[in-house]
Amino acid sequence: MNSDDEIFELTEKLEEQPAESEHRKDERVAMPLMEHLSELRRRLAWSLLGMAVGFAACYGFASSLFEYLAQPLLDVMPSDSRFIYTGVAEAFFVELKVALCAGLFAASPFIFYQIWAFAAPGLYDREKRLIIPLALGSALFFIGGAAFCYFIVFPFAFEFFLGYSSDTIVAMLSISEYFGFSLKLLVAFGLIFEMPLFSFFLTKLGLITAGKLISVRRYAVLLIFVIAAVLTPPDVFSQLLMAVPMILLYEFSIMVSFMATKHRNIKSSGKNED
Repeated sequence: MNSDDEIFELTEKLEEQPAESEHRKDERVAMPLMEHLSELRRRLAWSLLGMAVGFAACYGFASSLFEYLAQPLLDVMPSDSRFIYTGVAEAFFVELKVALCAGLFAASPFIFYQIWAFAAPGLYDREKRLIIPLALGSALFFIGGAAFCYFIVFPFAFEFFLGYSSDTIVAMLSISEYFGFSLKLLVAFGLIFEMPLFSFFLTKLGLITAGKLISVRRYAVLLIFVIAAVLTPPDVFSQLLMAVPMILLYEFSIMVSFMATKHRNIKSSGKNED
């Protein structure tokens, strides 16, 4: 019997145990559909306000932020290569987008708090105390994923792509195209690094289990490579740079889900004994 089968069987045993006692089920708040929609609208409004504040704070540094964002590419650019823009207002709108992106990252703790607060009615009273730590952890993982992309993925990827420059082929890169490419990767890696936290949260809600994650692993790996192929340029090197961290995070999410299930069942068994 291999290790995956042992983990799967142990997880199944944990899932068969009573996950929650009857007298605690009324701790969750049932909300009508209209109240859910009203709460969603309110949380979205607060999130947009947070982004607006972040945008206003970052707009004055937009040009410096773009230079910092472009630094991994500038480090490997040939001396005769330049950034260009072909539209009259292209540079202006790129700076607006840079400030908006920076505002998103700056306001990410507040935005993730709104996301977790929206899900709070589905939590038990003791679990609602985890909303602020979850929001801070989500922001940390989101920024950490973007930092991983910036410091690890960008240097290797740009060096590979600009290796095609020669005496007859000179890189003249559009600032809007570069910003769109880099933003897509930064946000993608930021969201990918949220996988363990969302695994923990969904396990706490009883929506997923480690056993289910193990049983669909092969399909998850296939989906990971599909996502990597869509989000990265059409070359195997870039796809592996995204797919390998995603697979490792998926395996880590299985461990997180397993521990969350075990902890939940231990708490439930203690309550039942009382």
